[in-house]
Amino acid sequence: MATFHFDLVSPEKLAFSGEVDQVDVPGVEGDFGVLAGHAPVVAAIRPGILTVMSGGTQQKIIVLGGLAEVSDKGLTVLADVATSLQDLDRAQFADQISSMEAKLAENEGSELDRAVERLDHFKSIQHELNSTALH
Repeated sequence: MATFHFDLVSPEKLAFSGEVDQVDVPGVEGDFGVLAGHAPVVAAIRPGILTVMSGGTQQKIIVLGGLAEVSDKGLTVLADVATSLQDLDRAQFADQISSMEAKLAENEGSELDRAVERLDHFKSIQHELNSTALH
């Protein structure tokens, strides 16, 4: 399988850089997979789990929004936050969801819609974390 270069960058660090076989990205308009030779595109990403496949192995990384750009040089993801599953504090993540739920009543109108959407994304990540496929 042909490989391509992938960089995952967050404000804190370069979370990943290397040659990969495929990257599955949680897009705002729907999840999408990137292979070598993918057409150029820029897409907003939503909070979710990004999957990097290389040499028969998979690495899952939680991203909390950002942008993905596919070009002739490969794929670059600029993530607001990028945390590998191994580094995730699941208890803290669950506490963050509880806090988001408690604060829903403080929002109204379009702010409430955005807060509910973000909470749904976080709950989706938590559901994937708790599924047997990731253990």
